[in-house]
Amino acid sequence: MTDARTISRNPVFCALDTPSPDKAARMARQVGDAVGGLKLGLEFFMAAGPEGFRTVAKEGRPLFLDLKLHDIPNTVAGAVRSLLPLKPAILNVHAQGGMAMMQAARDAANEAPEGERPLMIAVTMLTSLDQADLERQGNRVAPADYVRRLAEQAAEAGLDGVVCSAHEIETLRMELGPDFKLIVPGIRPAGADIGDQKRVMTPAEARDLGADILVIGRPITAADDPAAAARAIADDLGC
Repeated sequence: MTDARTISRNPVFCALDTPSPDKAARMARQVGDAVGGLKLGLEFFMAAGPEGFRTVAKEGRPLFLDLKLHDIPNTVAGAVRSLLPLKPAILNVHAQGGMAMMQAARDAANEAPEGERPLMIAVTMLTSLDQADLERQGNRVAPADYVRRLAEQAAEAGLDGVVCSAHEIETLRMELGPDFKLIVPGIRPAGADIGDQKRVMTPAEARDLGADILVIGRPITAADDPAAAARAIADDLGC
């Protein structure tokens, strides 16, 4: 199984939001060991595919393949099996896919060779959504309660953790224990533009509340000097 302690020694995963494998690899080299890992998302994988992933993997950093798989259980299990040869450190599914789908993803991940199993994580509620968005979907429940319910289901399904906003960290840590991984996007250093995120927090605040991995993209990659921006965050966290 992937050693989550090694992944999170420096909790920052830099989100490389680009369709270009060459640009992603260049940014990976720029930030170097100032980050604990890298995140590659749907835009990248749709444009560059497995070969693009392998290009970035050559930089030697743990990779979070953020595809948010969401389909019937058999299809998601097949997708996980197809991704295992890439040896990502982390894979994720949507918790909204339900218990059977999450269990199927878990079982497929368990088929990885010893030492190569990725952490299987469930996405709860996108950080671009808020209470008004839930109500438009017919969910008349507070975001914190909605996230908690989905996280509890992910834990029951045997997944390793969830993606949540920083504002759910404290509650989930208390309810689901110290070993359940909390991966937190929407992280913005003090004074940074929050962009399209609605539920954000600074890196130190999120870390101190109990986040295991902090996903940070534009504050690093859009900086004039991405390496310096990454180092500043690492220094602030004492990494």
